[in-house]
Amino acid sequence: MNKTLLATIISSLLISQIAVAAQEKETTKKSTEKYLERIQIVGHDNNLRTDTGSATLIDAAELEKFEYDDINRILANVPGVNIRQEDGYGLRPNIGFRGSTPERSKKIALMEDGILIAPAPYSASAAYYFPMVSRMTGVEVFKGPSSIKYGPNTVAGALNFITRQIPEVAEGGLDLGVGGDGYNKAHLYYGTTNGNFGYLIEGIHTEADGFKELDNGANTGFKKNSFMTKLRYNLSTEQYGQFVELKLGYDDEISNESYIGLSDDDFEKTPFRRYAASQEDLMDWDHQSILLTHHFEAKSYSITTRAYRNNFARSWFKLNGFSGASVEDVIAQPYKGLNPDFMAVLRGERDSSNSTENLIIGDNAREYYSQGLQSDLAWDFTLGGLAHNFEAGLRYHRDQIERFHTTDVFVMRSGDLERISTETHETTFNTETTDAWSVYLQDSIHLGALKLTVGVRGEFIDAEYQNTLSDQQDDWLTKSSQIWLPGFSAFYQSTENLGFLFGVNKGYVPTSPKQKPAIKAEESVNYELGARYSNGNTKAEMIGFFNDMSNLKESCTFSAGAKCTENVDEEFNGGAVDVYGLEASLSHTFSPTDSIDFPVSLVYTHTKSEFKETFDSKFALWGNITAGDEVPYLPDNQLTLIVGFSANRWQASILTSYVGEMKEISGTGDKFNFVGVKTKALTTVDFSATYDLGDDGSFYLKADNILNRIEIVSHRPYGARPSKPRQLFLGYKYSF
Repeated sequence: MNKTLLATIISSLLISQIAVAAQEKETTKKSTEKYLERIQIVGHDNNLRTDTGSATLIDAAELEKFEYDDINRILANVPGVNIRQEDGYGLRPNIGFRGSTPERSKKIALMEDGILIAPAPYSASAAYYFPMVSRMTGVEVFKGPSSIKYGPNTVAGALNFITRQIPEVAEGGLDLGVGGDGYNKAHLYYGTTNGNFGYLIEGIHTEADGFKELDNGANTGFKKNSFMTKLRYNLSTEQYGQFVELKLGYDDEISNESYIGLSDDDFEKTPFRRYAASQEDLMDWDHQSILLTHHFEAKSYSITTRAYRNNFARSWFKLNGFSGASVEDVIAQPYKGLNPDFMAVLRGERDSSNSTENLIIGDNAREYYSQGLQSDLAWDFTLGGLAHNFEAGLRYHRDQIERFHTTDVFVMRSGDLERISTETHETTFNTETTDAWSVYLQDSIHLGALKLTVGVRGEFIDAEYQNTLSDQQDDWLTKSSQIWLPGFSAFYQSTENLGFLFGVNKGYVPTSPKQKPAIKAEESVNYELGARYSNGNTKAEMIGFFNDMSNLKESCTFSAGAKCTENVDEEFNGGAVDVYGLEASLSHTFSPTDSIDFPVSLVYTHTKSEFKETFDSKFALWGNITAGDEVPYLPDNQLTLIVGFSANRWQASILTSYVGEMKEISGTGDKFNFVGVKTKALTTVDFSATYDLGDDGSFYLKADNILNRIEIVSHRPYGARPSKPRQLFLGYKYSF
């Protein structure tokens, strides 16, 4: 343990003891319960929510309703979320909020239990690691001013996963499931508290053979494991609550996924085909995490100090292209020039006949770490006759990415790939490192029916980039940046059941360490205005939002297409962009009898966007932009309807999700493929049902995409990609 970490933990303990001396003797609630309230702030009771900002909680009951493993399907029930699907299983999600670019979820602050969880949130924010949602007990989405505590990325917002808490009494659970395409799941947890000591052990395994079909019959699925252990020692007395908790986590994945899609013609014939040239494609990663928490709870305030470390290593072995042609160009224009010959090699129908038809397979190996120390204060007090809920936080964070990209040369022989290179060629060998201090101050003031929240976030970033490739060792860059991000929001409760909210905040996404000074940070001013209604049985919320971006920033990644392979992680300025829209949600439960309920919920999002400037870009998703063009992968309309049924021991739900068409490139230009191409609107219907066996557990049956609607969800990376076909699941759950 380093000296900074040790000193901060000691100081936290000392502050706690000083607070005890000044505190009147009074019994408090259990510290664990208060602590949970602090990390899960979105209420789900029957009263009117008075949060001044936009926030959504999907709790354990909602997560269990459809037993989803895919975060994309879970977030369909949250307004203001825009998603680009890719692999059908949600292995590497592409998530944005309120029109922010969904590419690899890099614009959102991704957290687990309030701690940044992306591999390198500052240096390389693309989330190639994503927590397994099957083990989560809650999912929180923060947008607009409500996300000011959760930077660095505040243009879009924050996504927080809540893990299972250590139970106060012995508690365990078992979940076993099987399904189509070789799917199976095994999930087990157990925990208890004996005296002052509590623990929780949890493990989950999921796998599938995949729904895509390689010509040689090889597996196109995945295997994922996730393990978590929590240990807690309670130091509470009658005067105060206090505990120390250690959380350890390990995750890994092996997935036979590929960036190679299909030509449109091949998609029409066999949408689930995988070309033979992708047979060696493989993602192999592992992730370790450690989180040490000290929490102190007094009468009117609490202090939580957390030290964390996350390690992530991956090997992404995949087809990059031909020696003499871009694989994306070949797939996009399969009948142009010599492309029919290249297509035949891709399909394995023809052997490589010359050096231009050699296949380049690269291993994008990377190692990441992120670590830090974070302390948060929550203080409730009265000043001048006004009630204040004051929150403050300080964080030191350091993260790093090391890239070790290599390539090998293969040829196609009788439908199989054969390596012919005598040595592996190094293509990328560099390091990006960031040290960042961040601070936030936020105060919520109660003025009768009016609740005002004023806050500010500060980010102070020192970044370094070093290119250590043998012939480019002089490529080195350091830079610093500082910014203050203010926010204001208000909620006025006009009646017991109705209230109105307003908010404005400064949005920010920093540049990565390797970007030259000409690349500007993404900045915006975000506005929201809305209303909430609740009478217990009926809840409704409607929020209009407007994100005024002074500069939209994007980065070239392999997942954005082959046009980025020579400029990996290079960022581009997009100038001023407006994103605006409407978010609405409505829920009501019909109860024709005392034993029968029909809960119904509706979520709707309307979003529009436009570039405010005309310019030519080398970025593959923009092209030649004319003022008024829309940003890519942002549907105008999205709608989710859930109709449920509950009677005696039965529960059933049908979820219908509609996502409108999306542009795949904003502008024009002959240098880019898929200009003018739009994904088609897609409607999917999912079904789930549960039968409660009482003390003997419960059975559940679910079906994803029961209508078997198949559409092209994206032409990235490298060609047409299908939505997941119909898949049936049967499972058994037992609690003990």
